[in-house]
This record gives sequence, C-alpha cells and structure tokens, in this order.
Amino acid sequence: MNGKRTSFLLLIAASCSVFASAVVAADAGSTGPGQDSYITAKVKTELVTDSTTKARHINVTTKDGVVALTGTVDSDAEKERAEQDARHVKGVVDVINKLDVKQ
Repeated sequence: MNGKRTSFLLLIAASCSVFASAVVAADAGSTGPGQDSYITAKVKTELVTDSTTKARHINVTTKDGVVALTGTVDSDAEKERAEQDARHVKGVVDVINKLDVKQ
C-alpha cells in the first residue's frame, strides 16, 4: 500500500513539474499571471513531495507572488510545514496561511 501511495505522489509531482516547466518556458522573466501560475505549480509540487503534508486537502492560489493556502489539515505542525514549503518556492513574496486544523 505504501508503494502505491509513493508512486501516486511521484506521478503528481512529475505532472506538476512538467506543467511548471511549460509555464516557465512560456513566461520566463515575466511577472503577473504566468509567474503566478508557475509559483502555484511549484508550491503544489513542494506540498506533494513533502510526506508531512496532505496536499490533496490543501488549495493553493497565487496573486502577484502572494500565495494563499486554504483547506483543512490534521495538525498545527502540518499547517506550519505547508507554509514553510510555500515560502521555500522561488518568487513567493508572502504566504497567507488560512489552513484550518481539524478539531
């Protein structure tokens, strides 16, 4: 079962990377919607490849380099880790962490 989950996560990460590469090729050096799309894709990739976050429960949007995280996570630690992952992405200006922790 763990092997299937790992394969699934790697497939999603690869898909996000391909998408991000396409965006970069189309919008290299630009700012605005193309750069925001690239940042969103890279943040999603970071979340998918981080085993401590459940990326499928985290929504990512980016506007002018500001990333907004919404959705539900299991713990304060997961919430903090998701924010750290987003801040790690090149081009991110700020992160608005609106993730809810399950009670």
